[in-house]
Amino acid sequence: MKTCLIVDDSKLVRSITSKILVDLELQTQEAENGQLALEQCRESMPDLILMDWHMPVMNGLECLQQLRSMPGGDGPIVVFCTSENEIDKISQAVNAGANEFIMKPFDSEIMRSKLESVGLL
Repeated sequence: MKTCLIVDDSKLVRSITSKILVDLELQTQEAENGQLALEQCRESMPDLILMDWHMPVMNGLECLQQLRSMPGGDGPIVVFCTSENEIDKISQAVNAGANEFIMKPFDSEIMRSKLESVGLL
């Protein structure tokens, strides 16, 4: 079973996203900020990371940059799930190594479509 790490400071967003992913037959883990996400990745690298942009302690972009420099950090598919919609922000994420971008709010159909487009489903 493929694994997904949901990185978002909102417990509600993590919970809803986890439900969507479990319905898509993915195993989920959660982290409330980028620093905790990196700690989890050091223990076990997931197949997929859904990453929020704005979080306390360490934001999503900083987390992604550090993730991609870690051993095995080039492996996970990283999808930014954020309300950021400015082209320069999207470009920053892609240039840092993001594979895809989903605008909040999203639903199970959008999530399924994105995960199919990156070859995870």
